[in-house]
Amino acid sequence: MAKKKIISEKPGRTPASWESAYERIRHVLVEARTQAWRAVNFAMVTAYWEIGRVIVEEEQKGGSRAEYGARLIESLAARLSVEFGRGFDRSNLWNMRAFYADYPILDSLRRELSWTHYRILLRVEKPAARAFYEAETVNARWSTRELERQISSLLFERLALSRDKEGVRALAERGHEIHQPSDLVKDPYVLEFAGIPQPDRFLEKDLESALIDKLQQFLLELGKGFAFMGRQQRITLDGTHFLIDLVFYNRLARCFVLVDLKIGELTHQDLGQMQMYVNYYQREVTVEGENPPIGIVLCAERNDAVVRYTLPEGQTQIFASRYKLYLPTEEELARELQRERQEIESQRRLAGPGKEEDQGRAAPAVLKARNRNK
Repeated sequence: MAKKKIISEKPGRTPASWESAYERIRHVLVEARTQAWRAVNFAMVTAYWEIGRVIVEEEQKGGSRAEYGARLIESLAARLSVEFGRGFDRSNLWNMRAFYADYPILDSLRRELSWTHYRILLRVEKPAARAFYEAETVNARWSTRELERQISSLLFERLALSRDKEGVRALAERGHEIHQPSDLVKDPYVLEFAGIPQPDRFLEKDLESALIDKLQQFLLELGKGFAFMGRQQRITLDGTHFLIDLVFYNRLARCFVLVDLKIGELTHQDLGQMQMYVNYYQREVTVEGENPPIGIVLCAERNDAVVRYTLPEGQTQIFASRYKLYLPTEEELARELQRERQEIESQRRLAGPGKEEDQGRAAPAVLKARNRNK
């Protein structure tokens, strides 16, 4: 009787269907782990909220006296730390108390945020700013480190500079939305991550190299939807070569974003050159279905009058923004806010009430674009 021949698969070689099965099973496991992590994470967040609620309610029994609350937390920290570890020391219990006080409605908590996210958010005193960072963390999936950096760089205050009350309210409720080219642009940009100390002398290529080396941080600073396309992108016009420092594409705005870096004060030649770059990309590179490209000239110093009289009124493709190589203080941005508001009011007065009403919904966009170019 003939023996049956046993066929064995060689290690490392599997049918294609097996690979497909593996990938499907792997997806199930990864998704299950993610859901389990989120469930455990949110369970801890709600537990800390409940602890905060118990502390506040117990304090109220003591007449809300500060010394009563301090002694209560001191006692709880001593006992809980013995049984549950260092996560229940005095500072964390105070955070839990503040957590409940600032988020009194349990259903308002977001499942996507960890306890560390919430601890960072508790440091933001302004309700509108905190709501913005909360929404952006969820929308952009910021890590705790990214959230901390955006708060430190005063992102909310920078984006709110040229918005009216309704715009700031929308920013707080929905986060940073991209509706028009000017929504992609900040002023100033904060580039402290580049690691260029002041007042060291450096060249434009040094700044460019530093930004490329820290590309992930630079993309975070640029904002949502940016993808890096290249550096020193060459365009040739009748045998003459020109180089664009940095080229990006924004998938939300569906347009190219061209960036030129200037270490000194902005000149009208810088703006004219950027206009040429934008014109070239619009005519030669942009395809059907894409929006017109925009250009951003990043400069250390900016003469508002030069920008105002170089660029046509109402244009929405060229922007001049400053950059800072350090984290600005809120006082610095407050001065910027006052100056920007004065510029907006000046533009509104020049437009006139009748003209501004006729422009309808386009008026704020035009004013914002003009303001960004100043």
